[in-house]
Amino acid sequence: MDFTQLLRPQNFDEVVGQEHLCSLDAPLRILCEKQALGHSFFYGPAGVGKTTIARIIASTMDMPFYEFNATSLKIEQLRKIFEQYKNVLQKPLIFIDEVHRLAKNQQEVLLPVMENNSVLILGASTENPFYSLTSAIRSRSMLFELKNITNEALDKLVVLACDKAGVTCGNDAKEYLVRSSSGDARATLKLLEFASNINTTISLELLKSLRPHALRAGSSENGVHYDLISAMIKSIRGSDADAGIYYLARLIEGGESADFIARRLVILASEDIGNANPQALTLTTSCLTSVSKIGFPEARIILAQAVVYLCASPKSNSSYLAINKALKAVKNGLMLEIPEPLKNNAQGYLYPHDYGGYVKQNYLVESLKFVALQNVGYEKKMKEWLEKLQQFS
Repeated sequence: MDFTQLLRPQNFDEVVGQEHLCSLDAPLRILCEKQALGHSFFYGPAGVGKTTIARIIASTMDMPFYEFNATSLKIEQLRKIFEQYKNVLQKPLIFIDEVHRLAKNQQEVLLPVMENNSVLILGASTENPFYSLTSAIRSRSMLFELKNITNEALDKLVVLACDKAGVTCGNDAKEYLVRSSSGDARATLKLLEFASNINTTISLELLKSLRPHALRAGSSENGVHYDLISAMIKSIRGSDADAGIYYLARLIEGGESADFIARRLVILASEDIGNANPQALTLTTSCLTSVSKIGFPEARIILAQAVVYLCASPKSNSSYLAINKALKAVKNGLMLEIPEPLKNNAQGYLYPHDYGGYVKQNYLVESLKFVALQNVGYEKKMKEWLEKLQQFS
C-alpha cells in the first residue's frame, strides 16, 4: 500500500502543516479561491507538500494540470501545450519541479505566456528559485516558502495513516517515527509504509532496523540534534577546542553525517572568523570536499582538524554584519542609481591599475557605511590598508 498516495490531501483543509498557506485566511488560499492567483514559485525542504499544494491549486481553480521536472523538461513539450490552449478560454496550469535548474532558454520560452497570462506557471524547488531565475520572471511572479512540518502535525499524520491502513503503532515507535523524519512528511509515511509491509504492529525496534539514525539529525532524542550542533558551533566561536571536539564526538557517535557537520564548519568559518583569518574558509571548504569523498571513520580526523583550527583562529563577524545591514537596506527600498562610469562599456571609468593600484572615484551616488572591520588578526591589516587609501585625495 502506497501511504503517500493514500494520505495525499485533495484540498487545502486536508493539508497537514503549512497553515500560513492553506488556512482559511491564508493569502495563497484566498487568491486561489477567488481565481486570482498569479505565477508563483514555492521553495522549502523535501517532503513538505510543494507538489501537493500545486495540485490542490489546479483543482481549486479548475485548471488542466501539467507536471514537469526541470531536469528533463524539453522546450517542445511546453510549446505544444501553449499551442493547444492558444485559442481556448480555459488556461492550463504548468507546474515545474526543480525549477532552479531551468536553463536560460527555457526561461525565455516562459516569458511570453507569463506576460499575456495565457497559462499559469507554478514552480517548486528545495532551493530559493529567485536566485536562479531571471529578473524578468521574478518581476512577474510571487514567492511562497514552505517550512518543515512540525512534530505535532506529523504526529497527527501518523495517527491518520495508521487508522486508514489498519496498522498499530506504539507510542515509543510513533515518537521515533516522527522525530527521526526531521519535518519530512514523505519520509514519515515511507518509513511507516515499509514497516507495515513487514508487520502491521509497528515497534520501535522494527523502525530502527529500517532507519538506524534520524534524517539530517544525530539523535532521535527530542532536540538533541539541534542542541549538539549549536553547542559545537558556540564552543568553536568561544575558542574552546576541548568542548568543540567533545561535541563533535557526540555528533559523530549520534550518527550525524560528515557532510552536514562540515557544511556547518564552512558557514562558521565565514560568519565567525571571516577575514580575521581568511584561510579558515579555505581549510573548511577542503574539509567539506574531503569528507564527502572519504566518509567515516577516517572523516572524523579531518573534521577534528578543522574544529581545532577554527577554535584557535582569531574571530571576526564583520562580514556577516555588513551583508546583513546591506540586505536590510535593499529590502527596505534603498535602490541607488549606478554611477555612469561603472556601467558596462561606459565612458569615464578610472582603471585603478593605471594609477598604481588605487585612484579615488565615486562607486556610490551617496555615501553608505556597512563594513566595520575589526582590529583582529589579518583583518587589522585590511583595516589599516583601507584607512591608508582614504588619505589619498
